[in-house]
Amino acid sequence: MIEPYNGRVYDPCCGSGGMFVQSEEFILAQGGRIGDLSVFGQESNPTTWRLAKMNLAIRGIEANLGEKHADSFHEDLHPDLKSDFVLANPPFNDSDWRGDLLRDDVRWRFGVPPTGNANFAWVQHFIHHLSPVGVAGFVLANGSMSSNQSGEGEIRKAIIEADLVDCMIAMPGQLFYSTQIPVCLWFIARDKHNGKFRDRSGETLFIDARKLGTMMDRVHRMLSDEDIAKIAGTYHAWRGEAEGVEYEDVPGFCKSATTEEIREHGHILTPGRYVGAEEVEDDGEPFEEKMARLTTTLNQQFAESRRLEEEIRKNLKSIGFELNPD
Repeated sequence: MIEPYNGRVYDPCCGSGGMFVQSEEFILAQGGRIGDLSVFGQESNPTTWRLAKMNLAIRGIEANLGEKHADSFHEDLHPDLKSDFVLANPPFNDSDWRGDLLRDDVRWRFGVPPTGNANFAWVQHFIHHLSPVGVAGFVLANGSMSSNQSGEGEIRKAIIEADLVDCMIAMPGQLFYSTQIPVCLWFIARDKHNGKFRDRSGETLFIDARKLGTMMDRVHRMLSDEDIAKIAGTYHAWRGEAEGVEYEDVPGFCKSATTEEIREHGHILTPGRYVGAEEVEDDGEPFEEKMARLTTTLNQQFAESRRLEEEIRKNLKSIGFELNPD
């Protein structure tokens, strides 16, 4: 989606380094060089932090993961970093992030996040570490798109009014092995009118991808390459980077909405509110004729149902059983 070809990529909750590995694989697939990307990360779990260092080292990826494991909120190891790309999958709805100790933090430019949920602490941490033309893509729980609890709605409103939300994607459920809860993708752009893409000021793209993907087993869904290309291609066309491809709204799938439209929806970012219903294919039969035909068929089926009921009652009565009329 955000195409990290070169520059600084940052993940403040990097786990074992999967986002970095995918970024490097993307660069190589596009014919670039590993050295074109500078990697910065942080991880609070000591074991996972060591795994990340090993994971990147065996792939020949140079990365600055700090001198130790540390909590990004309470001990930011890259305080002055302004990254070109943020890629992250932070812990969902974290209620134990000790936010009460950070009430006056400089990162909370859009509002103090609630102590009972770190979602908007992560969002503001990502924004804080973006360069003036930086782009962030991250995974959050669906509640982040609509929650108004504990001031979250006001923080989301402030971020929207600052014209930072570039794209929102509702994903299908059951994508993760570790959790069944549905998720969404946020894309934040610090500068929507920079010269790299078309001017998207005052616009946000909404994509409803909940119907995509295939169930691999009873509990796990997977997106195909075609599904991913459909989502990414829509975003790239909307940004104006896909040469010869014009973006169009597709009812039920994607919609380019203005900030005014988002205001009308109370600054809720759920794509389903914007994309509308999927268009039903027209079979050429006029509505009045179709309705008359279907009504006639339904009456015939009701009549047949009554006939069969009477036949069953008669047969049961012949062998000594009689059903209650009700």
